Parts: sequence; C-alpha cells; structure tokens
Amino acid sequence: MRLVAALTAAVLSASFAHPSLGQTEETPAPAHGLALYGDPKYPVDFSHFDYVNPDAPKGGDIRLATIGGFDSLNPYIIKGDSAAGLGLTYDTLMVPSADEVFTKYGLIAETVEIPKDRSWVRFTLRPEAKWSDGEPITAEDVAFSMETLRTKGAPLYNAYYASVTNVEVEGERTVRFDFEEGENRELPLIVSELPILPKHYWESREFTAVSLDIPVTSGPYAVKDFEPGRYITLQRRDDYWAKDLAANRGKNNFDTIRYDYYRDSTVMFEAFKAGAIDFRQEMSAKAWATKYDFPAAEDGRVVKETLEHHRVEGMQGFVYNTRNPLFADPKVREALANAFDFEWTNQTLSSGGLKHHRSYFDNSDLAATGLPSAAELAVLEPLREDIPERVFTEEYNPPSTDTPGGLRANLKKALDLLREAGWSVKDGKLVNGEGKPFSFEILLVQPEFEKIILPMAKNLERLGIDVSIRTVDTAQYINRLTQFDYDMIVGSWGQTESPGNEQRDFWSSAAADTPGSRNLAGLKNPAVDRLIDQLIASPSREDLVTHVHALDRILQWSFLVIPQFYFGADFIAHWDMFGHPPTPSQGVQLMTWWVDPEKAASLTGRSAR
Repeated sequence: MRLVAALTAAVLSASFAHPSLGQTEETPAPAHGLALYGDPKYPVDFSHFDYVNPDAPKGGDIRLATIGGFDSLNPYIIKGDSAAGLGLTYDTLMVPSADEVFTKYGLIAETVEIPKDRSWVRFTLRPEAKWSDGEPITAEDVAFSMETLRTKGAPLYNAYYASVTNVEVEGERTVRFDFEEGENRELPLIVSELPILPKHYWESREFTAVSLDIPVTSGPYAVKDFEPGRYITLQRRDDYWAKDLAANRGKNNFDTIRYDYYRDSTVMFEAFKAGAIDFRQEMSAKAWATKYDFPAAEDGRVVKETLEHHRVEGMQGFVYNTRNPLFADPKVREALANAFDFEWTNQTLSSGGLKHHRSYFDNSDLAATGLPSAAELAVLEPLREDIPERVFTEEYNPPSTDTPGGLRANLKKALDLLREAGWSVKDGKLVNGEGKPFSFEILLVQPEFEKIILPMAKNLERLGIDVSIRTVDTAQYINRLTQFDYDMIVGSWGQTESPGNEQRDFWSSAAADTPGSRNLAGLKNPAVDRLIDQLIASPSREDLVTHVHALDRILQWSFLVIPQFYFGADFIAHWDMFGHPPTPSQGVQLMTWWVDPEKAASLTGRSAR
C-alpha cells in the first residue's frame, strides 16, 4: 500500500471552506475542505480539480502489471499478500488534491468541523453515501473502522492514529474524534484519510483472516474476477454513489482495470513490448535510455513521456538492520557505505540518469543542506546529548568516487573506520577481537537489484567482508520483513510535502519493536522520539520545515542506510491509446487518464485478452 504507496501524511492549520461562514471557538463552522495553511484552493462550489479533464470519456480497458502474487483481498491487515488496486474499491472521509500541499475535500464526509485548538474533529456524512450492497454508510461504520484498523489492522494504523483518544457517534451521520492533549495539528487531516469499512459486513467475519472473499465496499471500482497469483480485474461501478461529485469529476474513467502478475521483470517488459500491458512506469534510467528500441516504440505505437514532478523523494537505500549487533556501531555503518560506487553505478548501469540520495526528503525544501540554521540549532541544542556531534559541525554528503583517489580512497577510509570499531584483517578476512568474521546477507525480492549489489559486494570483499545475496518470493519476503528477519534489505520511505504522524512508524523507538512497522532500520533514539512529537505539533510551515531539517540531519548522521538514487521525474511508457490532462505537482495521476476511442480503434499490435 503505497499507502503507498505508500501510503504514500501532512500538517494542518485550520482552513475553512468559506471565509464568510466565520467560526467561533465554541461553534466551529462546517467546511467542505481543510488545507495545510490558509484556505483550500478550491471553493465550496468548485466543479472539478484543475488537473482533470471534466469531460473525459468513460470507457475502455487498461491492463497493468506487477511482480509477485497475491492471496488476499483485504489490503488492511498484516497477514497475506493483498491484490493490487484494492484501494480503488474503498472510499475515505475526504480525498486529497494533487496540486496542493496536503489539502483535503469531502468525499464520504459532506462537511468537517474543528475548533481553534484542534482538540477534536467532527464529520457529517453525505446522506447519499452507500455501500456496494445498497446499505447507507453511517457514523457507526466510521467508528467501527477506526477501532478495527487500530486493533486488528496493519501496525501502521495504530501508530498513525495513536493520538485519537475517543470516537463518539453523535448521530446516524455525525461522528466526532477527540485527540490527546498537545499540539498535533495534522490529526484532523490524518483522520480524514481513514478507510471506511462496512460494520454490517465485517462484524460477523474475522477481519484478520487471509481471505479471497469479495467484500462489501464503497469505492468507484469493484472486484470483477481474479485468479490468485495470476491476475485481478476491477470493474468501474455504474451505481457508484459518488461518481458525480466535484472531487471525482474527470477521474475513474476506465471501464476495467486489470493487473497481471509476473514473477520476473524481464518477462513483464517483454509482455509490454508485445502489447499485453498498456501502461508502464519505468524504474531504470538505463532501460529508459536503451531498451525502448523495439518496433512499436520506433513507429510511435508506444509513446515515451518524461513527466517532471515536484514530489518529495524519500530515501531509498541499502538498509542496515541495527537490531543486528553487527551493525550496532555507527562507525561500521559509515564504513560500509564507502563500498558503494554511485558514480560507476550511475554511468554503467543507468546511463547517467540518476541522482544520488543524500537526504530523507530529497527534491524539496525539506532536505537539510549546509550547516544548521539558528532556528534549527534552537531545536537541536536541547537534544544534543542524544544525537551525533557531526550534526552541528558538518554537512552530510554520501561517499563519492568523483574525488581524488576515487574508490581506492573510499575503501581505505572504510578500513580505517572498521579498525576504529575493533575489526582487523587476518588472512584476507575481516574479523573482530574474538576472531569472528564479518559476514552478512542482503535479502531481496526484486532480482534486478542484484546487478547493483554485486559490484558493491565485490568492493566489500576487498575489505575482507563476506556478503551473500538471497532473493526470495514475495510471501517469504513479506514475512521476513514483518518480523525484521534480515541483515540488510533494499528499502525506502515515501514522504510527502508535509511530514507528520507517519514519522512515528518510520523512526520511533516504539515502532522499532513493533512487527510490521516501517522502522526498517530499528532506530531507537530518544531525541528522535521527542523531535517527531515537536514536528507533528509545528504551528506553521516555517516551523515544520525547521523541524524536518533537524530530523533529516539526525537521520543522515545516524548512517541507517547506504543511500541509493532517485529520478526526480516520472518515466512513463504506454501504448498510444490514451489521453491525459497536464501533470500536477504531485506527478502522474493515472486515474485522470482516459482511453481515447479513436486512438484505440486505430492502434495495431496490442494483443487481445
């Protein structure tokens, strides 16, 4: 879930839909939307988002692809591997716009109310909101969803909604959430992201059980058919209750969306070339530069588009599991990063199309650069005893071979750091004081990363380190990831323009001990815990950026990962059968695309199903 993509979080300063409505401290005014700071861009009577085509034709089919398999139709639990696309079958209280910084507009919720102190939020649901079986969506469903996801859902929900102290059903369509004391300005927006579950369906079923039963849902699509591990097809619902809402105009245009599953990325690419897949986001810069020379791409039947975006690029890297005593010493972690030759990787494997990660918030003003500002120092100084001293004295940059001495100099630095940490080379092997060799495993689920890891592994061997690479299937990988059963993995943390409560799941000490959390590195640091609380309570955008910079600096100098790379643009290839509106700041929004009937009718070479 990319919650996505990840799950793909933010910060709230109360902003009401219509200034003329006003607000008193005792009686907050109902609003149609909430924004990060100031007012939402779109007024109460807006007809559609600017980045959609409100007259986009409905119809046609799109075929997508993914790696792995699935054995569950419940995307909200830790067990099993859920099928792709299921987020399209569920609605939330509010939905984001893709051309603003964390601004939400009502979907299931018709209006939202919050007091000036943001100690609670009230949602009034739309009377027309209905489940796929025709039953109305009620406040009881909302309260049930919060309780179920926090107690039975994936661990991230409990962390995400940790500050919700009470849920009160005030009427059939009205529900109120109360928050714990202290500033947590994004909570009303965080709660608005809650996926809503049907109480009447789930109260007689085991929510945590892996199941392929098609549940009752509320979203624009429903599961049409599937074969576990092979494909799933979603069908656009003609009876979808919210299809004419302003927030949905110009979206959800495909009649069906099919996800085919592949075990191998090479086979998946061949399927795209053969016309069995319609749309592809390329994740390899070298492939983007060199592999799109097949006939359909050369004659224009397949279109390549490089679409710039302004999304925050969260860190991707080789993640150390610091729960393993082998990686407990930050000097060891700093040392090993010198064995990754980004410049060679970029030129040799990606034709120079990559950017080296140096921040956990790259491609944005949230990335910490230079030395701490006066405002950052005011945040960091009280935490000084629990954070690396270099946070105050040096700008972090990852190792580079584009320097005098290149890789040889980096490996020498690595060996010096390892010696300082108590390791030495004997008979060509790096050993500790007890003579135990330095050996670890890199766990993978995507075989294509092997070509990036193997050169690094050879550099580590030059230091006397024994590295093994193990690629496992999706189910085994998820199980080991959930239990933190690995030495090193390739991991990433998706970030937004307004980081907040999700940082607890990424970095808090509590999350480090919670199976299934996103604290992949096992970081436990009281300074980080305090800083996350302060970040969540930031009263202004300026204050938020200051706290994110402070957090970024601590993460950088904690050496939790060997930083890898990012693109800064979406590389999209597709068969020439689509129309799409301009790309907003948050990048490609596939659900605003549509099938162009004339293009689709004239297109040749696209295989039939």
